[in-house]
Amino acid sequence: MYAKIQITGIIEVKTGMHIGGSSAFAAIGAVDSPVIKDARTRLPMLPGSSLKGKMRTLLAKEYNTDVAAKPDDDAECLTRLFGSAKKGHVKRSRLIVSDMFLVNEEELRKQGLQSLTEIKFENTINRATAVANPRQIERVVRGSRFDLDMIYEAEAEAQIVDDFRILAEGLKLLQYDYIGGNGSRGYGKIIFDSLQAETVVGEISEGILEQCNRILQEAV
Repeated sequence: MYAKIQITGIIEVKTGMHIGGSSAFAAIGAVDSPVIKDARTRLPMLPGSSLKGKMRTLLAKEYNTDVAAKPDDDAECLTRLFGSAKKGHVKRSRLIVSDMFLVNEEELRKQGLQSLTEIKFENTINRATAVANPRQIERVVRGSRFDLDMIYEAEAEAQIVDDFRILAEGLKLLQYDYIGGNGSRGYGKIIFDSLQAETVVGEISEGILEQCNRILQEAV
């Protein structure tokens, strides 16, 4: 069989989020660590690679019996869903995660925000010399919402529900962790909302699709 299931929803940022962009040409006095932005709108975005990579990392901690040196050495259930480039065991990823873009700019501006990012001043102190090392980190403001869009490629109907359980577990783990940098200092907490699965290519039985949607709802 061959079918595609689209998974949509909303990601809401609960604490300032920093996923870094390029600062190669920053002017003197500019922000040390800018966030990545959409080149067309200059609004903050959330790269699909960041979401997919963090989910896989968290799932690896749960499903791997030993520490895997590389993602290609993850448990079979993870390489089946996320793919593997291991020689002799190449697997194509069943999960496609698109870049995510801001969907509530107008709402945020109505709340009085002039900028949709904020500058967080951080400072580290050398314990031996007491010398300060200040820096400025740009963050996506809390309350920002991004549209989630993932495609799951179904190859075996008997594995769909199991794959969705793993995916939902990854989403749940991420809500209790963080995305981006500086998470141990409170950055990058997110929640998922309005998750929904819909067959967009081929045919999936109604019973299986209902199970998938129920699994996604339980994740949030």
